Amino acid sequence: MSNIKKVVIVGGGTAGWMAAATLARSMGQLLEIELIESDQIGTVGVGEATIPQIRLMLGMLGIDEHEFLAHVNGTIKLGIQFNGWARHGDAYLHAFGAIGRSLGLLEFYHYWLRARAQGSKDDLWTYSLNSATALQNRYERFDDFGDTGLTGLVRAYHFDASLVARYLRGYCERLSVTRTEGKIVDTKLNPENGFIESVALENGVTIAGDLYIDCSGFSGLLIEQALETGYEDWTQWLPCNRAAAVPCETADPLLPYTQATARDAGWQWRIPLQQRTGNGHVYCSDYISDDEASAVLLNNLDGKPLGDPRVLRFTTGRRKKFWNKNCVALGLASGFLEPLESTSIHLVQSGLSRLLNLFPNKDFPSENIDEYNRQCIHEFECVRDFIILHYHANERDDSQFWIDRRNMPVPDSLQDKIDLFRSSGRINEDAEDLFKGVAWLQVMLGQGIVLEHYHPMADVLSDNQLEQFLGDIKRVIEHKAATFSDHRHYIQVHCAAP
Repeated sequence: MSNIKKVVIVGGGTAGWMAAATLARSMGQLLEIELIESDQIGTVGVGEATIPQIRLMLGMLGIDEHEFLAHVNGTIKLGIQFNGWARHGDAYLHAFGAIGRSLGLLEFYHYWLRARAQGSKDDLWTYSLNSATALQNRYERFDDFGDTGLTGLVRAYHFDASLVARYLRGYCERLSVTRTEGKIVDTKLNPENGFIESVALENGVTIAGDLYIDCSGFSGLLIEQALETGYEDWTQWLPCNRAAAVPCETADPLLPYTQATARDAGWQWRIPLQQRTGNGHVYCSDYISDDEASAVLLNNLDGKPLGDPRVLRFTTGRRKKFWNKNCVALGLASGFLEPLESTSIHLVQSGLSRLLNLFPNKDFPSENIDEYNRQCIHEFECVRDFIILHYHANERDDSQFWIDRRNMPVPDSLQDKIDLFRSSGRINEDAEDLFKGVAWLQVMLGQGIVLEHYHPMADVLSDNQLEQFLGDIKRVIEHKAATFSDHRHYIQVHCAAP
């Protein structure tokens, strides 16, 4: 058995430098790592919001949170607010972290459902510390309530993706990762097994390695152009195929959450950074032109635009294989799911975690490759279903786009989940699903899926016990949220950008 000695990463950006940093930190003493990127090729750079798993990457890399946020113009994210998705004019928050606390064998929300059935007017988010804190534009580090059974604030980040790539590049160069400037013009394959042997640059230099990681973006320079892996198109469920993006001047208050606002032919994101706000309009070109979509975006900004909208084109879906022969695809090279739930950076992170777990030798055992692909495909499909849910469960009748989304057939895996929840209030949790039950719960309720029953065990409590149980949680959360600092003040004190 011969071990892999050299890894070649094609493409920089957030995905490429995340891959280089992860491998250098975990296997740098065993591997030579070379990253090829060209300053002539820009990066997409619209994925500026994350989910809480990003903190695992910082921890693994040994990066201080405050130092990181200061370098990347970062702010805190406690959840995502969805405006106008179920019905025109409504809003709900997909908040990170737990809601309430379980009691006995039963999840909290069944007790809340019983209280609602008995006339309570409190919505589910009354019992979420993340929601209470976010909607008051507050934040402090707060990890737990001690022995109350309640969890503290769960955070992710907003940041400038181009600054993240620059920060991680400096990190990697301190760990002896080699960066090579240049454009790849040819890929040489082994005539016997089809593996990648080397890549040739425009300046005539040839670079060879044992394992190749494709972070070349939508073009899929290695995984698709060289290896012809194939692509599974999900336009039938997720037809949005364009995004117009533009930053604008920052505005107060500095919200500690992302906003996703439904528009007539898609939706608009708003991501607050320290010194600017990131904005974009994701839409389907069958319903609106590029010029019209850009106008909608510019007419709904909170500050002066800092440029002209840039239109990106994409096809939702995934590569048929994420790992093909001796090439692993990450980021946009592996597939595209619109940034509705801020999953793009996490999918790079989870792909790297799987690669480390299944890291091959030079024989590239098929069992490793098959298992890697099985896990990645399953994760992509679970995220796909979660995003489709936002579109499909709507009651809007003011736009043909939304009417068509409501009437479209959805994957059986999603329909089964909706039917089970509607009939019994139960959520079929998949152990490998990125989004756990509390996330599905918030989106299903927020999108207006009406429940027929709660779990019978919720009736174990007397009416007085139920009132006290819910009241105690509500009071603790209201009190704690009121003690936190203003979000902008927290950023200025602890991690202000230069």
